[in-house]
Amino acid sequence: MSGPAARATDVESVDWDSLDGSRRLASRRTKAFLGVVGLLVAAFLYDHLVVPSGEPTVEWWDVTLLDWLFLLSLAVFAFYVVAPLVQKPRLARYYWDQLRTDWLATASLAYIGLFFLAGLVGPVLAGPLREYMVAHDPGYLGISAKQPPVGFERYVNNPSLCAGPVEGNMCQGTWLHPLGTTVAGKDVALSILRGSRMALQIALITSMLVVPLATVVGTVAAHYGGRVDEVLMRYVDVQQAVPAFFVYLVARALYSDVELVLLILIFGLLNWGGIARLVRSDTLQTSEAQFVQAARAAGSSRLQVVRRHLVPNVSSTVVTAVTLQIPTLIIIETTLSFLKLGPISAYDSWGYLIRGAMHNPSFPTFLWWQSGSTVVVLVLTTLSFNVLGDALRDVLDPRVEGVSG
Repeated sequence: MSGPAARATDVESVDWDSLDGSRRLASRRTKAFLGVVGLLVAAFLYDHLVVPSGEPTVEWWDVTLLDWLFLLSLAVFAFYVVAPLVQKPRLARYYWDQLRTDWLATASLAYIGLFFLAGLVGPVLAGPLREYMVAHDPGYLGISAKQPPVGFERYVNNPSLCAGPVEGNMCQGTWLHPLGTTVAGKDVALSILRGSRMALQIALITSMLVVPLATVVGTVAAHYGGRVDEVLMRYVDVQQAVPAFFVYLVARALYSDVELVLLILIFGLLNWGGIARLVRSDTLQTSEAQFVQAARAAGSSRLQVVRRHLVPNVSSTVVTAVTLQIPTLIIIETTLSFLKLGPISAYDSWGYLIRGAMHNPSFPTFLWWQSGSTVVVLVLTTLSFNVLGDALRDVLDPRVEGVSG
């Protein structure tokens, strides 16, 4: 049995006696999360107050403000996305059984998993991979410029300019540079790998900012109503009247050396209004449900009703909306970098990689692979998030949130 009937059966079969245990797990998880946040704050203060300016926090890693925010966003993801699914395996299996019926959504989830791993460990692997390329390609960063990708060839006057085999003055692609090299001789695959970290930072950090803001504002506005609702929604109107894109351009004009963290903060703090409205709408509907009315009649405070009943039942709306918003943010950053309006620290951006190929006299005769490979990765990333977001809209049913593990 599947569909609404199955979902209703799952809800009716909930072991309500186990919910107190689930709440205790959530409480322990919150305490552990606050402990991790405390450690990160302490490390951040040590880095800025104790470590001399200009010196790296640790010998092999010069931690920036963006890195601290990225670490915090990873902690949020681990404690409030991964941990709940691990603690409730039955619920996780239910979501997976629903998701895998759609092969396109399953493929998108697999790709996003690879994207996450690439963004997380890619820059760590970049150094050893680059050393390997230098050791096996003496012409790396120079002679092997415009090296074609595997399966393709290009004409060269001097065979020594090719890192792969040469057949009749035609330079063949090599697995040493599977996606070819740039006009400067840099490996395209390695450059895309570095750029994935920037895209992942945009996705996680903005989500870390958008989710709590949209959830709190939407649920509080709907639950309290009256003047509280009026004030919060009018603020959302004002915020949406001033697009985050415009605010960033003004900041870029005033401070030409803006960092990527400023772009992320601007879009994260000013781009949640639409999601807050969706949350408010769902909260208004949920507030009339019998279980919410029963909680109120049992003496639960407003804060308890919001935290235990309303927020869990609008979480699916927030997750879906944020998943659909992430590709837009990645495209915005890529476009800004392509137009040379991006942050000065965004030299690894996919946008700069595309621009480097298209604004070269050799394009598209020789350098089509530099922009082509990057565009394919960009399209796959944005398409996967969109497909997964649409699938999650159907899979995440708040009525099964109480299913125990």
